[in-house]
Amino acid sequence: MAPLVNIAGLSVAFSGVPVLRGVDLTLHKGEALGLVGESGSGKSVTWLAALGLLPRHAQVSGKVTLEGREILGAPATELDRVRGGRIAMIFQDPASSLNPVLTIRRQLCEALALHRNLQGIALKAEARRLLDLVGIPDAGRRLDAYPHEFSGGQVQRIMIAMALAGNPDLLIADEPTTALDATIQAQILELLSTVRRELGMALVLISHDLGVVAENCDRVAVMYAGRIVEEAPSNQLFADPAHPYAQGLIGALPPLDGPRRRLTAIPGTVPDPAKMPGGCAFAPRCALASESCGLAAPSLAPIADDRRVACIRAEASRRALLGIAAE
Repeated sequence: MAPLVNIAGLSVAFSGVPVLRGVDLTLHKGEALGLVGESGSGKSVTWLAALGLLPRHAQVSGKVTLEGREILGAPATELDRVRGGRIAMIFQDPASSLNPVLTIRRQLCEALALHRNLQGIALKAEARRLLDLVGIPDAGRRLDAYPHEFSGGQVQRIMIAMALAGNPDLLIADEPTTALDATIQAQILELLSTVRRELGMALVLISHDLGVVAENCDRVAVMYAGRIVEEAPSNQLFADPAHPYAQGLIGALPPLDGPRRRLTAIPGTVPDPAKMPGGCAFAPRCALASESCGLAAPSLAPIADDRRVACIRAEASRRALLGIAAE
């Protein structure tokens, strides 16, 4: 089946400094993909670049196709139909995404008029239906309220309603539960899961919370220093991570059962894009690094069906299993 979205060799630089270094991703209809990694890994930038939302001075190259049609660098008129229509995005800080001087009705109806060409009674009815769908009580009355009259969890629900206004094929949720308490987090994630199931929508979930990703995603891509270092089905990645960085992320999670153990922290920090080490970017923090790790950046190569890893140790293991002699 042809992918809904295909990203190939996506690279981004600011003032000549690379921040994305060749990202390859595919996403199929109805699929849920988790994107994880430390801050500064390039998770949000990947999708902002794909949708043409980066500042003009950003240097972007590569290919991004939506059902086979190139959208990277497409004319503004075409991107306006894609953004909010075919692909919707919930940003990290929902409160700053709403206009504080306009009512929720005005902002939601604007999205509906733009992407669905609704007007009059049908427009008002659909705005109310969307607020009902995302669980805002007394939706008819609350449509005339302003953003500051809602709690953080309710603002996030309103942003989900606005994202759904164009009946998108893909919803990108960038840290959708940031700054929400645990109970509200669970409600928002359950809402996203329900909406995705009912509408048959694909989902990209960008998150630092590995537990959230494990419960809500079919497949996971681990990013580090502007590249994807491991991609695998969710159950395989969390049961047996192959890349040392993925092992470090999962090793830092406290176990819910069994004997207590000391958590394993990853030393150091994500490298400065302007001072990227040679070879594998993770090598300076990797306990398994060898001299050959500093020679060249490993490519993202398959090690099994639906599983790819960018690590020379993983590649050596794959060659051994297949009986391929080292070059």
